[in-house]
Parts: sequence; structure tokens; C-alpha cells
Amino acid sequence: MKQISGGVTAAKGFKAASTAAGIKYKNNRKDMAMIYSEVPCKAAGTFTTNIVKAAPVKWDKEIVTSSPFAQAVVVNAGIANACTGEEGFSYCSQTAKAVSQCLSIPEDSVLVASTGVIGMQLPIDRITAGVKAMSVILDGSEESGTAAAQAIMTTDTVKKEVAVQFEAGGATITIGGMCKGSGMIHPDMCTMLSFVTTDAAISKELLQEALREDIKDTYNMISVDGDTSTNDTVLLLANGMAGNKEITEKNEDYQLFIKALNFINETLAKKMAGDGEGCTALFEVKIIGAETKAQAVTLSKSVITSSLTKAAIFGHDANWGRILCAMGYSGASFDPEKVDLYFESAAGKLQIIENGVALPYSEEEATKILSEPEVTAIADIKMGNASATAWGCDLTFDYVKINADYRS
Repeated sequence: MKQISGGVTAAKGFKAASTAAGIKYKNNRKDMAMIYSEVPCKAAGTFTTNIVKAAPVKWDKEIVTSSPFAQAVVVNAGIANACTGEEGFSYCSQTAKAVSQCLSIPEDSVLVASTGVIGMQLPIDRITAGVKAMSVILDGSEESGTAAAQAIMTTDTVKKEVAVQFEAGGATITIGGMCKGSGMIHPDMCTMLSFVTTDAAISKELLQEALREDIKDTYNMISVDGDTSTNDTVLLLANGMAGNKEITEKNEDYQLFIKALNFINETLAKKMAGDGEGCTALFEVKIIGAETKAQAVTLSKSVITSSLTKAAIFGHDANWGRILCAMGYSGASFDPEKVDLYFESAAGKLQIIENGVALPYSEEEATKILSEPEVTAIADIKMGNASATAWGCDLTFDYVKINADYRS
């Protein structure tokens, strides 16, 4: 497997477009994107666990479950189309109808996604105008894919995309993806939209299983602020244009596929955690020596969601007591008097506590390590061989500023 440049247009047969539809943003900012496959795709999806589900989530769940194939995705930024009732759901249908007319594909092959403010109705005339504008400029270039990744941003500060290639089934297979996510991010699934495309030939059943299992260790292991969104969506489209022998069983080709998919999803997940609203650092927490995977997951998630720990990371303060405290109220059982804790970054690695007691470490060295843009805390609880990794970010003044006036 090798990483290549690009995102959703890296795989054969996929095109993208973007436009400034004027949905919410001013200054001619692009706020709509489209992904299109030259041929029908197998589709898989995973969605928010929030009981309050946005209209696009309801629409996409039906398409992924019941439609014979998918071929296009339309995304808008600025308005979430959540808590909008029957009118909001009808706009999903009207968007799909517009795509159907422009691209001559079935309405039930069109997936939709929205991100932005909850409770506002979409300006459907601008949405359909945006669909028409994008349908004539669809392009398979890397530039078009990157522009699409930029168009779906809300409070994101950087575009997020990645692509890889690997050999399987007698062909070169490509997987590419883009996502958006910066705030209202919390497992399970986050205020995130992620779109992954591949030219692999693979059965729909294995495609869905691969995605469903992989999000457990990727998107569901990140948190920015503890708020689970109404719009969380991950869509995976496979058009089979790589020409490989179709993957229909869990053989070596399938293992290669899930390894590549994991790289895509983990990379995108970490990009979101590292771009948390107002943040200055990606905060990674590794729990090792756990008795079970579930125990390690619970402990690592508890630490990355601790506001006190996140604030300490912002202050480059090796306040290890906050980490042990967060582990202690997680609900997972462990012996605090056996825990070893380390901080690590590009500036080095330093053990802070041994068997639950502080070591005579250098505060200056600890501060240096914690001042890097990517910081890792490693806790060894010495109970077994299981482990888990979660990703979050620091908590800054700017997070409050961004979310205090998000609608204005």
C-alpha cells in the first residue's frame, strides 16, 4: 500500500465539482460539492447514533439499505437540514430529482448530506441551481476533488483528504476520501461528513461490513467537545472500475482492502480531531496493557473527553492527576497503583508516573514535549495485552468564541 495525492477523485471513474450556491455564506464562498461515478456503485454507510437525525441521514439510510446502487452524492455546507420536519425531508427528494434530471440517473441513486446550523430550512431553489451548475463541470482531476473538500468545510480551518493504492485481485485498487469536521464531534460518530470512494470490485455485504467494523477504531475514537451531532454520515462508494476479481469472501484481497480502508478512515479521523474548533494540538491517548479491548476503549475515550485534561494540554501542563482522574471515573475497572504514564511527541518521550506515583521528572522537559502540535499520552495499566487509541484536541479560549456566535 502506498499513499498518493488527492482524495475522492483519485479512484477510477469518480468525478467531483463544487460551486458557490449562496446557501449561507457570503463573499462568493463555495458551499456545495458533488461526487459522481461514471458507473453505478455499491454503497455502504454508517450514521449518527443521535435520536435526533437530520433529514439527509434518514434519506441516505434508506438509499444505502434499499436502492440497488448509488451514483452521486450532493453535499451542502452552512445549513444542516436538521429538525426541519417533512419540508426538510422533501428537500432531499427535490435535490435528488434535480440530480436525476441533470445526470440522467435514478433519483434513488442520489445520496445527500448537509452540515451547518440546525433548524433552518434549506433554500431549495439555490440548492437545485447549485446542482445544475455542478453537473456541467464535473471533472476527475485532483484539483476538482480538492475544491470539493474545501467546499464542504464549515468551521474547519483546513481541507481534509487522503488517498492510497494497493495491488489486489490482479489490479491496482485506489481508495480516496474527504471529510469535514471540527466541532460537535464525539463518538459514536461525530459532526462529521466523510465520503470515501474506491474503484474496487467488492460485494455490497462485505463493503458494508468493512465500513461498519472499521469506524469502531477510527471515527468512533475521536472527540472534540462531547457533543454527538444530528448529521454524522460516512458514505463508502465502490464502482468496480479497477478491474480486480470481485471480493466476495474474506480472503487475502479483503484483508488488503480493509487495511487500506483503515488507513483512509484513521487519517481522516485524526485530521478532524487535530482541527477541532480553536484547538492548537492533536491529543492522542493510548491505553496499553488492558485486560480487554472494551476496557481500553472506555479508558482512552474518558481521557480525551476530559475538559480538565484538554485544558492542561492547551497550557502545556503535565497535570497527570487529571488523566488518572478521568480514567478513574470512566466506569472501567483497573488498579491505579499499577499505572505507568508517559507523555510523548516529536520533542521526545518522558515517563511521568510509575505504579501510580509521580517520578522526579523535569517540568521543563515535560512542557517542551507538550508544546508540540501532536501530543500523546500513554497509560500502561498492566492487566493484559489489549490496547486502544483515541484522538482529541486541547480546549482553548477560541472554542468558546467560535461556538458563542456560530449562528451570527
